[in-house]
Amino acid sequence: MTDFLIRKFIKNYENVQDTEVRGAYGKFSGAVGIVCNGVLCVGKMLAGLISGSVSITADAVNNLSDASSSVISLLGFKLAGRPADREHPYGHGRYEYLSGLMVALLIMVIGVELLKSSVDKILHPAPVEFSWLSMGVLIFSILLKTWMMFFNNKMGRKINSGTLFATAADSRNDVITTSVVLVAALISKYTSLELDGYMGAAVALFILYSGFGLVRDTLDPILGRAPEPETVEAIRKKIMSYDGVLGTHDLMVHDYGPGRQFASVHVEMAAETDAIESHDIIDNIERDFMKNDGINMLVHYDPISTRDSETGEMREWISEHIKSIDKRLTIHDLRLVKGRTHTNVIFDCVAPLDLKIDEDELKDRIGAIIADSYPNYYSVITVDRSYAPVAAEQ
Repeated sequence: MTDFLIRKFIKNYENVQDTEVRGAYGKFSGAVGIVCNGVLCVGKMLAGLISGSVSITADAVNNLSDASSSVISLLGFKLAGRPADREHPYGHGRYEYLSGLMVALLIMVIGVELLKSSVDKILHPAPVEFSWLSMGVLIFSILLKTWMMFFNNKMGRKINSGTLFATAADSRNDVITTSVVLVAALISKYTSLELDGYMGAAVALFILYSGFGLVRDTLDPILGRAPEPETVEAIRKKIMSYDGVLGTHDLMVHDYGPGRQFASVHVEMAAETDAIESHDIIDNIERDFMKNDGINMLVHYDPISTRDSETGEMREWISEHIKSIDKRLTIHDLRLVKGRTHTNVIFDCVAPLDLKIDEDELKDRIGAIIADSYPNYYSVITVDRSYAPVAAEQ
């Protein structure tokens, strides 16, 4: 059914790399969320008023927050689709992240209010009138929310949208909370246990927990989250697949919203190769990423001498032996400058951000490893920090 709706309502639905098509997916998902959650909110609110159940009313308010979230998400996708301008040369894609943050904060505010109502019901319990109509509304809600979970998951996979994945997870959470409310109502009917206030509190706490997770997830890309390891590895493999590329390092990826990624990377190539030929390969790499991955890639050329066997052997030796400090350490741009009394070994060392060694200690330890085997070699080391979760291989 989801595929039918996509074909029916989204123009050029197969071209998911296009920002307009991507926005159409998001806006359509938001519209579906508004309609479905609006229907569920009205139905549960009526059921809650008839039965006097605070947990059903809490679930209704949860659906109201979901409908509000869909409105904000729809607006976020619409604003994110605005083209770049003089003040925002990288576009407006981060509006999608901001809308997600607003949704998360709204969910948490509603969770606090529901928790207050539930605690009051626990302290001042009142009988809940059982109604099969209310049970029917809850069962319908579970079925509809299950469909919405699969719907948003599929939409999210189509455009790789964290916002839609979060919406799908929220629908899954609603299935769980509504099922809890349903079970509580049945237990209260057939036993003397009054669980309504407790179930309302449980739903409220679950809403708060989900809201906190959403705040964290939406803040990450705004603050500059590192690219996924799978993305880093895919970029490395694509670059290394080009003839003439000897190595790659110093990858940085900047996220200005879904479909608006900018990246820079250093690529090592033989210094003996004609500069025009190397530049042509670099141009092809940049065009490849722009056309097929939607990444605006800037490639920096690092010439490496391939005829100096001593330099190559030293690079391999250091690369292997620094693993004793940390297996994630890598080096690049190594060169040997020979003098009458000693040789300078000059290179950059890439260290992960979470390395529990400061830069001076790291330099001293690497220098000691080299001096132990090469007493006449003096190390000149620049420490780089890896901005990607997986260091590039040499």
